[in-house]
Order: sequence, then structure tokens, then C-alpha cells
Amino acid sequence: MTFLKENFANILTVSRLFLLPIMIGLFYLEPAWGGWAAWLCGLVYAIAAVTDFFDGYVARKYNQTSAFGTFLDPISDKIFVATLMILLVGAGRIAGLWLLPVIVIFAREFLISGLREFLGPKNVQVPVMRLAKWKTASQMLAIFFLIIGPYAPYALGLGLWLLMIAAVLTVITGAEYMIAGAKHFRTPE
Repeated sequence: MTFLKENFANILTVSRLFLLPIMIGLFYLEPAWGGWAAWLCGLVYAIAAVTDFFDGYVARKYNQTSAFGTFLDPISDKIFVATLMILLVGAGRIAGLWLLPVIVIFAREFLISGLREFLGPKNVQVPVMRLAKWKTASQMLAIFFLIIGPYAPYALGLGLWLLMIAAVLTVITGAEYMIAGAKHFRTPE
């Protein structure tokens, strides 16, 4: 019980990665199971998305921040979101011009990861901005609606527009991060 209490935030982070194969399986069962698989996938996704909120909350509230959690949480988030977006693109739920928000989101993630990697040896932290939390929320909701899209009225359209909102917020927060990090580009090694 002590392990669980002391590492609950990390368990939540890791659980997100363990739920991912279940979602992938349900996603691929959809042709056979129809709406049942999509709704079940959406439910598992919602549980996994909630762990994204609670792992950070638990870590801060109960002082469970750790080097492992600091390392794994952003990676877990990126694997989680990227995998699901790729599945949605592959299934044709995100197609045509709607691929642009996905490209913008992926590009920003690579850019900010590179920025953090560059600034890490300089002992410069890039804190998460409040607007980035709104970006994450709209992105998470978009993915949920796109998962259940074919089986709920207006869900596909709502998911695509939420994805567009996430992409706009992605550009804004990406620019803010780059501006914050730019002053460190000029400092000598």
C-alpha cells in the first residue's frame, strides 16, 4: 500500500500507456462490432484522458513529483495523442484539409520537445502555460468525438472543429514557448 501511495501519480501515467493497446484493439474491432466497439473505445479513452489530468494533480497535491514522472508524463501524453490521431487519420475520420491541424499539432510537439532538450543542459525549465491546458483539453475532447464520430450525431463535425481549435491554440502556445526560450539561444555555451 505504501508503494501505491508514494507512486500513485506515476501509476496513473503508466496506466495511460497500458490502456492504449486496449483502445487500439477496440478501434480495430469496430468493423465487426460497430458502435459498441467505438463507444467502448471512447469510454476507455475517457478514462485514460482523465488520468492525464489526475497524474499531475496527485503529484502536486501529495508531493509525489519524481524524476521518472517528470520524464514519462510528457512522453506518455505524446505517444497517447499521436497514436490515436494516426488511427483516426488511417480510418479516414481526419482527411483532406483537416489533416493540417494534425500536422500543426505534431510539428509543435517536435519543436517544443527539441526546445526542452536544448534548454535542459542549461538548467532552464519551460513551464506549462495555462493556455496549453486549454489546448490539451480541446485536443482530448476532439479525439473523443472523433472516436465515436460515426455513431453519434454531429460528433464527427464537432471533433474536427475542436481539433482545429486545438491547432490554433497549438500555434499560439508554441510561439509563446519559442519566444520564452529564444533568449537562451544567444547565450554562450
